[in-house]
Amino acid sequence: MNEPMVTIYSDRIEILSRGTIPQGQTVEGFFLDESIPVNKKLSEIFLQLHISEKTGRGVPKITEKYGKEAFEFRENSIIVKIPFNWINIMYDKEGNKEGNKEGNKEAGYSDLNETEKIILKEIKSNPNITKREIQEKICKGKTAIDRGISNLKEKGYIERIGSNRKGYWKILI
Repeated sequence: MNEPMVTIYSDRIEILSRGTIPQGQTVEGFFLDESIPVNKKLSEIFLQLHISEKTGRGVPKITEKYGKEAFEFRENSIIVKIPFNWINIMYDKEGNKEGNKEGNKEAGYSDLNETEKIILKEIKSNPNITKREIQEKICKGKTAIDRGISNLKEKGYIERIGSNRKGYWKILI
């Protein structure tokens, strides 16, 4: 089994999975929540992108949001095209839309200092970002990043889901 190939464009991510629909499964069944996971690596990628959960519902979730056009079937591969705004749309759908908290914190984030605002922006653009990556991106020291993240957690803006190594940041506002 070959690992999937991920290509990032300015407006989307394309994931090419080597192989085809499993023998005995129809295209209709593939789209009707009867999918049979055949590519463990691709399943892991969908899980990390919060497109799927362990129950293997990635195909129905993508189809529900983007239609069957998100999938392209080729002779020896399947390509999935996911627009970059997908994560933000999912946050909105789950009721975590920015500004939902009391006091409408989005209106300038007046309770945040500049470092906290920048950290929050980086986390919003990449929920899988590590503290070290934030530190390198915004040119601040480890202590400043730790303090900023701690304050964002205390103020109810973010929450860490999972371990530091394999987890992600959940936006709470």
